[in-house]
Amino acid sequence: MMNEKSATETRLRALLLSGMAGDGAAYHVFLKELSAHFRAFFRRRLIRLPDDVEDLVQETLLAVHNQRHTFEPDQPLTPWVHAIARYKLVDLWRRRADREALHEPLDDQMEVFAASDAEASDARRDVMNLLERLPERQRLPIRYMKLEGLSVVETARATGMSESAVKVGVHRGLKSLAAMIGGNS
Repeated sequence: MMNEKSATETRLRALLLSGMAGDGAAYHVFLKELSAHFRAFFRRRLIRLPDDVEDLVQETLLAVHNQRHTFEPDQPLTPWVHAIARYKLVDLWRRRADREALHEPLDDQMEVFAASDAEASDARRDVMNLLERLPERQRLPIRYMKLEGLSVVETARATGMSESAVKVGVHRGLKSLAAMIGGNS
């Protein structure tokens, strides 16, 4: 018996292959259904940036359309479209980081450090300042994995680092941050 995810995978893959074979109606249905999946995927990851969700859905659909020739028909569809979606998400974070590095909200775990909104704002600023003192090979893995919630594999792709270098960067970076907070550096 096929579960819901594999049924969706099978359906979307069949629609894409039909579309690539010239069936415009199937391709239209593929893009429409895929957009709903992307919307849910991005909404979960961009809770504090809801205005960016729809733009990112459209950018990702365009990337899928432009890269459809790279899809290998004998391979599963889900990893291929999720890789494209993750790359678009990382591109968004990079664009935002370039413009608003000190204004990025931290994840909910950081609320432990602050009892009020003013204290939370101060804590976010302080953590971002501490992160800026770390070398990029430590700062980026911490930012992507601990603040943005990416996996080791996704962080490695986003930074161009190996998976083991990402793990080492997080470990060393957190150790350095602890030393900074403890006044040992």
